[in-house]
Amino acid sequence: MSIPTLAVADPPHTAAPPTAPARTPRRRRLPNLLRWISPVGLLLLWQLASSSGVLTEDKLASPTKVLSAAVDLAATGELGDAFAVSLRRVLLGVALGAVIALVLGITAGLSRWGAVLVDPPVQMLRTLPFLGLVPLFIIWFGIGEEPKVALVALGFSFPLYLNVYAGIRDTDPQLLEAAGVLGYTRWERLVHVVLPAALPQTLVGLRQGLGVAWLSLIVGEQVNAQAGLGYLINNARDFLRTDQVVVGLVVYAALGLATDAVVRAVERRALRWRNTL
Repeated sequence: MSIPTLAVADPPHTAAPPTAPARTPRRRRLPNLLRWISPVGLLLLWQLASSSGVLTEDKLASPTKVLSAAVDLAATGELGDAFAVSLRRVLLGVALGAVIALVLGITAGLSRWGAVLVDPPVQMLRTLPFLGLVPLFIIWFGIGEEPKVALVALGFSFPLYLNVYAGIRDTDPQLLEAAGVLGYTRWERLVHVVLPAALPQTLVGLRQGLGVAWLSLIVGEQVNAQAGLGYLINNARDFLRTDQVVVGLVVYAALGLATDAVVRAVERRALRWRNTL
């Protein structure tokens, strides 16, 4: 009589816990050198036109002359003094314009009556010709520092106001509803929901406003300026020093790029949470 054999079942296999996907290291983006081809080519073409006599010095100085003039102005201290005066005017104007734009933008964005009372006059002023306000500013503030700072503040405030107002109005209603369900007060909803939601748009307005602020300074420093980059340019114009005129314009452009780079750095740090979504 044969003894039946019992089949022994294999022990159940336990599934291995899922492993997290390996995080690929982020590569640092290298600067795109191809973007420098056209600027360098334009400089070489400019130098060639000046050296061949096609572009005379009384019309536009050569790049080497401009560089030499910049070195001379920096050595005598004129460029540094003009830089400091213009930078102070922009900082004062930006601070004043930021206060005005934030107060008006928050008021119009949070309140329906605020939008009715604030937004129409701001939109009317925004459409006025910028240069047309210079005579009025001279009458109101004189020919000292006040009209220059006021022009910078006015030019800076409009882009910032528009973006603050739009950022608050575009806050996701579902976020506000969730905050209400969680029992947030009106102040807590403003601080923890509305203002963070409006931050990206506000930083865009800050970048746009700084660009307009430097343009406003160029206009303002044409009004009886006794110091600053505008005075340096006007003085060079009277003596037909196109090399110094170009130096002043290059410094204006460099300051604009520098302030924009600072805002972009703040934007990357303040909005780093967007990269994790």
